[in-house]
Amino acid sequence: MNVAVVTVGDELLAGRTVNSNATWLCEQFAERGVSVERVTTLPDRIADIARVVNEYRATYDAVIVTGGLGPTHDDVTMTGVAAALGRDLADHEQARAWLADAGYSREDLTDGTTDLPAGARALHNEVGVAPGAVLESVYVLPGVPAEMKAMFETVADEFTGTPTYREVVVADEPESALLDRIEELRATFDVSVGSYPGESVRVAIESTDETVSQKAAAWLRERVESQE
Repeated sequence: MNVAVVTVGDELLAGRTVNSNATWLCEQFAERGVSVERVTTLPDRIADIARVVNEYRATYDAVIVTGGLGPTHDDVTMTGVAAALGRDLADHEQARAWLADAGYSREDLTDGTTDLPAGARALHNEVGVAPGAVLESVYVLPGVPAEMKAMFETVADEFTGTPTYREVVVADEPESALLDRIEELRATFDVSVGSYPGESVRVAIESTDETVSQKAAAWLRERVESQE
């Protein structure tokens, strides 16, 4: 299963807010063996949201959109997603009933709070007010991290894949000096390899077979200079 993550918010693009939602979601998907193929950040702009969601839903198994939910002037994500799928926004009875059960009357809520794309499955916001939604392969979650995480947990089982096993070898050598051994590693084992230089070089080895990843890491550790 492959997915795209779309985070929405002018404050993200301005650097005023750290995009922790994208990092957290990528970690969740990696644990489930789901491949994240794209992470995209968009402004609070309906046309951009509609265009990107429409493109990604045709390419990936699922699109997860976070941020821009609610009834204020810059909360336009639901409108953009509805446009991408050719749907109108409509008041969602179940979402309104959830809020009523939580003690919110119709008069307490700003107009548009429970407007979701027609035909969407509502996702209850157990931490906040604005509901999320699922429409076809598009999942729309809040931008507030605590709300997003709680809501994602309610749909997490809908994302499955093949788990990968990761081993890291630390080499106290220049990255360029490791090229021949990395090439031999790839030729010897069915693994993917990434190298990440810093004070030392971290060589990450991944495989869908835990034994293979462990054997490949052991092979490389025997052939590099390391203080491990």
